[in-house]
Amino acid sequence: MADIYSEIETEHDKHRNLLERLVETSGDTTDRKALFAELKADLTAHANAEEQTLYAALLEDSDTQEQARHSIAEHKTVDDLLEDLDETDFSNPGWLANAKKLRHKLEHHMEEEEKDVFSIARDALSEAEADKLGADFRQRKAQELKDAA
Repeated sequence: MADIYSEIETEHDKHRNLLERLVETSGDTTDRKALFAELKADLTAHANAEEQTLYAALLEDSDTQEQARHSIAEHKTVDDLLEDLDETDFSNPGWLANAKKLRHKLEHHMEEEEKDVFSIARDALSEAEADKLGADFRQRKAQELKDAA
């Protein structure tokens, strides 16, 4: 059983890999479509599960509330970029530019979570709470993916 930090870091590694592969694609190809669909579904489920577990806990503490709100706002920015990509033709040259913009935003967000958010969360949450949130996150994410399918 992994704590919330390990769960999220494992997910981030997966997302970094998908983003790297995605920006290497070109045109209206099956590969680009499949990678984007996988990334979008996984990022959406990840963000929802994260907000319902880690960020819900951090919003309850006045010392961590501001950082939690900032991270949730960044989720909205990523969601908007995903929608833009979804609505743009895969062969449009702007699609790749927007995919690279998404990668930049996400890499910033993931690094900020792993450094800043985890640091304040470790001060605010006990090990037992972090372990429970890890289990809750896994369960919530699985349900999000199931509901989206």
